[in-house]
Amino acid sequence: MANYTLEEKESFTVVGMGTDLKSDYNDYAGINKEKLDFWQAVKQDGRLDALKAVAANDYIFAVNEAVNQKLMHYAGVMTDATLPEATRVIQFPKGEYLVVKGEAASADALSNTLTGIAFGQVLPEAKDFAYVGGPNATVEMGQRDGQVFGEVWIPVVRK
Repeated sequence: MANYTLEEKESFTVVGMGTDLKSDYNDYAGINKEKLDFWQAVKQDGRLDALKAVAANDYIFAVNEAVNQKLMHYAGVMTDATLPEATRVIQFPKGEYLVVKGEAASADALSNTLTGIAFGQVLPEAKDFAYVGGPNATVEMGQRDGQVFGEVWIPVVRK
């Protein structure tokens, strides 16, 4: 099984700007293309810079959340500030989180790799805990040696 940890986290808030993913939830190629297009847009049109300006730290969150039967994807930052153009304030609950750490050549590759490990390997094989829904996020934490490093945070409950 892939390397992972279970970590207790305090509740936190991510303010995000998002998009409604249209691809079927099993269409990984379609979902990944939609996410890539979305991230290119928020970087180019200044929305990501607006989020960074109110951030409590340097972390960039790629949040996935089901809202009203829709799969939503957000670019976000951890903050208690408000931002008029934000489309969602996402509350992450206090509790235990599955954490998978890694690095990749780009933020997109990092998100795809960590999400794949967490949902494709760790959670299907887990005997003591389970993901029961709620927002989950890939957290881009910085760069070193030409690589983007970060973690995926998925709230879990003990079985």
